[in-house]
Amino acid sequence: MMSLPASASGSSVTTGANLVEAANAPFGSNAALASFEHLAASGAGVVALIPFFWQSHESDAKLVRGNALPNERLQDGILQAHKSGLEVLVKPHIWVPDRWAGSITFSLESDWQAWFAAYEAALTDCADIAAKAGAQTFCVGTELKQASERPEWTKVIARIRSVFPGRLTYVAHNAAEARQVGFWDQLDIVAMSSYPALGSPSDRAGWRRAIGNEARALRLLADRHGKPAWLGEIGIRSAVDATYKPWESAEERDALPDMAVQRDVLQMWLEIADEQKIDTALVWRWLSDPNGGGPRDTDFTIQNKPAQDLLAAR
Repeated sequence: MMSLPASASGSSVTTGANLVEAANAPFGSNAALASFEHLAASGAGVVALIPFFWQSHESDAKLVRGNALPNERLQDGILQAHKSGLEVLVKPHIWVPDRWAGSITFSLESDWQAWFAAYEAALTDCADIAAKAGAQTFCVGTELKQASERPEWTKVIARIRSVFPGRLTYVAHNAAEARQVGFWDQLDIVAMSSYPALGSPSDRAGWRRAIGNEARALRLLADRHGKPAWLGEIGIRSAVDATYKPWESAEERDALPDMAVQRDVLQMWLEIADEQKIDTALVWRWLSDPNGGGPRDTDFTIQNKPAQDLLAAR
């Protein structure tokens, strides 16, 4: 295995990106390898690969692994990332149509138990492949805001420990959820995503307050548990007025391109992450398509845009 990112005592944050498989560049293809190599050449040290689980709505306990990223292609992606010199975090997400993973909740205890059983099975399947392919880190959950205070996590984490020998984390949704998670001591890294409202595109002081509050909360929480601190997702669209709702996707709002706002917000994020001695920060997002992003794209992708240069050594 390659060495793991520096601890909080290091002088700078390790940068990376969440990389999503595109249909026209499946993991294992020459196109995907070119994209991994481009990410590494841009200065990234870590890549998060995203298998998607699926359930039909937020109260459907019948979660399934799905076929969005089957085992053989997940393994191919891990191997291609390593070939490109990148460390790997395998970070499953749950796809809920027209909703998000944080909306998943149940009124009946029997449904919670059925959902956790299905989730543990899907997660174990991913963790087994991650272990066999040599991924360094595995995420046991991403932004499961309504579920992160449940008692079932102890069993889930123990099961994943039994198949995955590397480091484990969970990516909470912003500092608010990170504070409510009760199982950090069972994991190796305290991590969260963060998309706080930043206000006006011209209010740099407001950006700094909002970003600083989130980064400080993460650092304090990680210190309290004696763990490294990771920003599992930070991001913003390259779109006019994206600072008002940095979490908003291109499907939710049409807008003209604005490469500068994406670059400037992410630059501030990484500067503050350095100041707070955050260990690793992963931008959302990068695509396996080496031609992804570009100057006309208004979504979160940073590749082939000015923001990708921010991944270089700081």
